Amino acid sequence: MVIDREPTLNKELETAIMQAADLPTIPVVALKVMKLIENENATADELAKVVASDPAVAARVLKISNSSFYGCQRQIQTLSSAIVILGFSTLRSLVVAASVKQVYKPYGLTEKMLWEHSFAAGLAARILAHDTRAANEEEAFLAGLFHDIGKIIMNTLDRDKFQEVMQHVYNEGISFEEAEKTIYPFTHEEVGAYVVKKWNFPEILTKAILQHHDPELDSIDDPALARLSAVTALADMFCKKLGIGSRTPEEDLDIPGSRAAAMLSLSGDKITGLLNTFADAFEKDRALFVG
Repeated sequence: MVIDREPTLNKELETAIMQAADLPTIPVVALKVMKLIENENATADELAKVVASDPAVAARVLKISNSSFYGCQRQIQTLSSAIVILGFSTLRSLVVAASVKQVYKPYGLTEKMLWEHSFAAGLAARILAHDTRAANEEEAFLAGLFHDIGKIIMNTLDRDKFQEVMQHVYNEGISFEEAEKTIYPFTHEEVGAYVVKKWNFPEILTKAILQHHDPELDSIDDPALARLSAVTALADMFCKKLGIGSRTPEEDLDIPGSRAAAMLSLSGDKITGLLNTFADAFEKDRALFVG
């Protein structure tokens, strides 16, 4: 079977998203940075000027770029030096992450847990992509960051309905995926894919978000999409295994036995090593990432 599907959305979902006056939009500074980076002649100073137009985003980019995760040997003090040292592609993903955090407001417990899980999944995906060379590191970071964006959109559109799903999860001990089927006629993957497509991110990112829970990863026709989807799925599992963004860790989660691990030819020992690397990196700079 060949899977080559666009996000297929029912009318109820499309209508709800299109008519929602308070539907989050991708922040202007992120759009400007993505557009400028497409210009081959863009300079570090020009990019720095765009990022600096949003002081909150600029400060967050500098904080994250100085984390041990990015391994810089000296303190980065200016946006221009951050761009030169980290590169345009990394800057893009940092700006998107730093600016998209505002989508997770109001910042209550639900939003805090969703943000923590999403940002951590971005980091895990980047580590996986770097180690396995299965996907572009920054593309993987964004796929991890956005893989559950559908949940925050669903929470924004109808908070009571979303909390009803969460109550099923906590009271019945079932997965979010099982619980949402009892409440919604669509999935958070579909919502996320639609919104990220609306935000004009690349098609491969849209499809990876749509398929990060797909049990048929090994039948996806596009090898690059299959690998990115597998990296995204593993990043999600890493966070669940460690309990990042959830009330309790899923300690019995069999990551080595997953289709995603098999697709990337990762052994149990390799998975354990990567999981430990991710856990150490996340805990070391947790305050920078999610504070």
